[in-house]
Amino acid sequence: MNSLRRFLLVSLLSALMLVNFIAALHGYRASMAEAENLFDQKLKAMALQLSSVPLRTANNAPAPDDENMVFQLFNADGKLVWHSVHAPDQYIAANEGFSENNFNGYRWRTLSYFNFVNGHRIMIAERVDLRYRLAESVILESIIPVVVVLPVAGLLIWLIIGRGLKSLAILARILRGKAADDLSAVDVGQAPNELMPVIESVNSMLRRLAASFERERRFSADAAHELRTPISAIKIHLHNLRDEYGQDNESLLSLERDVDRLAHLVEQMLLLHRTTPDHYPAKFERISLAALAREVIAERYQDFVSKDQIIELLGNDGEVDGDRFAIGILLQNLLTNASKYTQCGGAIQVKIEALENRVRLIVSDNGPGISADMKERVFERFYRVGGDRHSSGVSGCGLGLSIAEHIAELHSASISMATGDNGCGLAVTVDFPTTLIALKASGNLALEQFGEKR
Repeated sequence: MNSLRRFLLVSLLSALMLVNFIAALHGYRASMAEAENLFDQKLKAMALQLSSVPLRTANNAPAPDDENMVFQLFNADGKLVWHSVHAPDQYIAANEGFSENNFNGYRWRTLSYFNFVNGHRIMIAERVDLRYRLAESVILESIIPVVVVLPVAGLLIWLIIGRGLKSLAILARILRGKAADDLSAVDVGQAPNELMPVIESVNSMLRRLAASFERERRFSADAAHELRTPISAIKIHLHNLRDEYGQDNESLLSLERDVDRLAHLVEQMLLLHRTTPDHYPAKFERISLAALAREVIAERYQDFVSKDQIIELLGNDGEVDGDRFAIGILLQNLLTNASKYTQCGGAIQVKIEALENRVRLIVSDNGPGISADMKERVFERFYRVGGDRHSSGVSGCGLGLSIAEHIAELHSASISMATGDNGCGLAVTVDFPTTLIALKASGNLALEQFGEKR
């Protein structure tokens, strides 16, 4: 059973019904025995009264016409001198005292009593089924209220359990309302003792997560310093070596390409870490995608000129809520990929469309494109079509689209790939919501400055 409240309700009601049933069964048996004793006492009293009736009076007295109770009066000679209308002619009781016998189509409780004073014998009988019917009606009157009150007890138990689980609901609401970057301890207030181990375990986990994220932030800062500085030093040495061995030295050119690739990999890894949605505190503002796209195109324009590529910006001035630096990185990665993998003299197009409740950004090219079975995998970290070296000969690390996907997720946007116009090339589409109502399920992501601006 998935619901703890429902489990407790069913279990408690079942236990209550079982206890009530056992108590009712015991009460029924005890009440029936007591009722049986009372009925027997009544028969005995009637037998004493009838056995004391003088025979002359008995002969002249009218015979009672009661089919539920019969009697026979015998004189000292054993002759039947008086009986009720429905009493048979033969003995209705074979044994002395109380017994049960069958006659007239019913089961009877009989009493045979001998009066030693006048020598009279009285046999009196009462129908057993009527006895039980009367006794059961009395007993059921006391049992029915117990059964009827069970729904009321169920409602009270439901409310009491809900009250008892209130602290658990408060804990769930606090955890559900926590922002992704809020790793502070949980405080439920006056929590019951049974819930304290859960709260302590949650707080311990939050402390460990906070420590882990702090280590990651330190790693990011240390890596930015420790990795960038040696790479810059290597580039300086390569520049000096080119002066010594010549600009066309093949080994130096190969080494320079590898160093550039290493530098690019380091920058992409740092960006990937910094743009992970769970770790990324962003400063959101109203941004014009067209204006930001013009800035990124101007910044990367030399890359397009070097390959004689045509870059085109079309569309409306769509506005979205987002972090300017992060969306700039997304545009930069999409345009860099388009330029890298599009042939010299190719065409790249950036299109912005203002649709209902969203703004669509499309970056398309007329390059070789990507096969349909690879369009999902290219968002995986470090995955590149064709392996470490693309068939185009362009170096890369396979992180650009992963970073773009992280930034889209941060802005509650969707990113997808399709074939470009005229059935060739690649078109990457990013759909931004026009108004970012909630970044996370909690809706409480802290809006702080991202950090160092490039």
